[in-house]
Amino acid sequence: MAGDLKLEKKNSDRLVAVLTFALVISVMNSTMFNMAIPSITKEFKLLPTEAGWIITAYIIIYAIGSVLYGKLADKFMLKTLLTIGLCTFAAGSILGFAANSFPLLLAGRCLQAAGASVMPTVAMIIPARFFPKETRGRVLGLTSAGMALGTAIGPIVAGGVTSFFNWHYLFVISLLSLITLPFFRKYLNEQQRQKKGKTDLLGAACLACALAFLLLAITLSALSYAALFALCFVLFIWRIMKGKNPFIPISLFQNKQFSLGIAISGICSGIGFGIPYLTPLLLQEVNGLSPLLSGLYMFPSALIAALLGISGGRLADRKGNRSLTLLALIGFFIGFSVLSIFAGYSPYMTMFILIFACIGQTFMQISMANTVSNTLPKTDVGVGMGIMMMINFISGAVFTTMMSASLEKENLSIQLNPLLLTQNGISYSNIYTVLSILVVIITLTYHFRLKENSAEYAK
Repeated sequence: MAGDLKLEKKNSDRLVAVLTFALVISVMNSTMFNMAIPSITKEFKLLPTEAGWIITAYIIIYAIGSVLYGKLADKFMLKTLLTIGLCTFAAGSILGFAANSFPLLLAGRCLQAAGASVMPTVAMIIPARFFPKETRGRVLGLTSAGMALGTAIGPIVAGGVTSFFNWHYLFVISLLSLITLPFFRKYLNEQQRQKKGKTDLLGAACLACALAFLLLAITLSALSYAALFALCFVLFIWRIMKGKNPFIPISLFQNKQFSLGIAISGICSGIGFGIPYLTPLLLQEVNGLSPLLSGLYMFPSALIAALLGISGGRLADRKGNRSLTLLALIGFFIGFSVLSIFAGYSPYMTMFILIFACIGQTFMQISMANTVSNTLPKTDVGVGMGIMMMINFISGAVFTTMMSASLEKENLSIQLNPLLLTQNGISYSNIYTVLSILVVIITLTYHFRLKENSAEYAK
């Protein structure tokens, strides 16, 4: 297995470049279709609950797939999984482009999710498996920059394509991911994985059902789905505790540093969703901007965060994860606390303040991926990082739902931040205030509970 831990510098640089480009397309695929929901709803004459399945189904399959690919990555070569994932993603894109009915469109998005879910896990595994700790931060910085760039240009591309062409052509853009496949197969010089044992399909099924019912309960606010989630989750826990070769080893969660690390990462991921979810709503509903203009106002902050992501990764290599995490949390706090004052005041002010929040989000992705990967033994890197990505994605869905529910409240008499400049943005100000408080709690938790590990990694 040692043979896949070292790559020639020339090949390693090219591998990171290919991975970064693939992540740009993967993240764009998510953000573009979120912007296209109104056009799709109008064309197929859908009810809001029906249109919601375009997002819900994608989230369910994407979350499950991130763990499944992580588990399989401990047994099979990454180039094999990438081939399967990218080809499945391309098949979904072709089906979606040709879709002339809502069922076909939904099937295309489900296939896309099944294939695209290979990317976030692989993006975490490649730095952990192929690069030493001394340079891992730089690689994570580049991949995080790719994700930030995809987030930045996705809404702009979607607005342009849907305005001047048709939402069908968004699927054509997604096909660009196929360009990366031959390069992945060329530069991933790895040996066949040696880990033995059958895949625990029963445990995987229990986890899949639990995640599906959890997200359905969140998105549909249904107690019946919540009860089904509880049942499936109990069965999953029973399986991983009693099974001979469980889908997720219980020993992972007995590792307190790993468990605390993914918990912090998940909450920070949920906090970060205050940027791509709340900001377009604020700019459109309060400031009165069009979807395309709101995307343009959000672009500079995401671009700056992408450019600084590389420097953030290098900082983690030189100074350790603790320094980068502190900068990330400072960026988060400045961004959300100041937005809680200027919410709805001026789109130009929002554009400027977002720079701090976006930098915080990018730096946090780098530092937590580095921190969590360092808590894992080599044999469990795949499934461990897959679990981290799943937790992040589920947390994002939960936070998004809670923020949506807060915006729908009619009683706006409560103003959490007395410094708010305009009452038009009071709902958004309250949410930003709560996010700022959560950032403070995370800062204290990280400092006192992960301090020793952070110091150890910095050595």
